Amino acid sequence: MAKKKETVTRVIDGDTFLTKSRKRAIRLAHLDAPEKGRRGGAKATQELRKLIQGKKVEVHTIARDAFGRTIANVRVGRKSVNKAIKNKLKK
Repeated sequence: MAKKKETVTRVIDGDTFLTKSRKRAIRLAHLDAPEKGRRGGAKATQELRKLIQGKKVEVHTIARDAFGRTIANVRVGRKSVNKAIKNKLKK
């Protein structure tokens, strides 16, 4: 599907964020990070924020969920954000 470079404006939680050019959130594909208020949720959010907040990311849209959010594989530079967060959550 579509591939687009976008600037991250806000990290919502450990697997969801907003960009300047979209009205709806983008969710990292193949990842289910703990939600805010759950054990590990703050760490997941913090890790995603460190990795992408304010940066240009490449969004590879693969689907949309029931809430209309883009489900995507995301890269910052040459690094896969999906893999990086998944690895951080394993620790």
